[in-house]
Amino acid sequence: MAMRAVALLLVGLSLGGCVTSSSTPEPASGKAMTARDKELLANAPYAKATIPEPYRRHIVTYHRKEAPGSIVVDSDARYLYYVLPEGKAIRYGITVGEEALAFSGIAKVGRKAEWPTWVPTSAIKERLGPSIPNQVGPGPHNPLGARALYLHLGPKDTLYRIHGTNQPDLIGAAVSSGCIRMTNEDVIDLYDRVKTGTVVVVLAPKQGDSPHNPQVALHNMDRFTH
Repeated sequence: MAMRAVALLLVGLSLGGCVTSSSTPEPASGKAMTARDKELLANAPYAKATIPEPYRRHIVTYHRKEAPGSIVVDSDARYLYYVLPEGKAIRYGITVGEEALAFSGIAKVGRKAEWPTWVPTSAIKERLGPSIPNQVGPGPHNPLGARALYLHLGPKDTLYRIHGTNQPDLIGAAVSSGCIRMTNEDVIDLYDRVKTGTVVVVLAPKQGDSPHNPQVALHNMDRFTH
């Protein structure tokens, strides 16, 4: 399949799972971007999305007890938190998996990749149809986007990822088959903060923030600008 055809196909594709300082930091998303990032994202084959205000990056007051440097995913509220010192966290908007296929539990970042290649599993290809290619190389057309964090339980890959997206307009929705998608700008920012071995807590349904249990973070927040 020609690269242009692959790009057009994958821009419309809901990724069928990836079963494939003590002070608050300054807003610094641009500092994490490389020249390659800027070049590729300037030519992304999708429309620039306007992310709703609640799902834009913010610093929030954080109530839970995870150690600074941890990641906490609240699928109910469509938020990912990067825990900071002194009761704060950076909150990012995300796209999450449909409930039947979503992962919950405690894992660690077992691997990190910049502009990863996507290799769909046989199960994904069976579910999404024969037009799905065997492999999609790095680039903004790729459903994994600009960065991927691969979650492991011990030495075992969970096949669950935190990654970028070629569908930023879906941030705040539950549409993918299990993985956590972020805008490419946000996942680049998070990736730059995270080390291999970072603890990732994915809260089970109804264990997170609103609408069921608004205890993760207060809503008085400082804008964490892009």
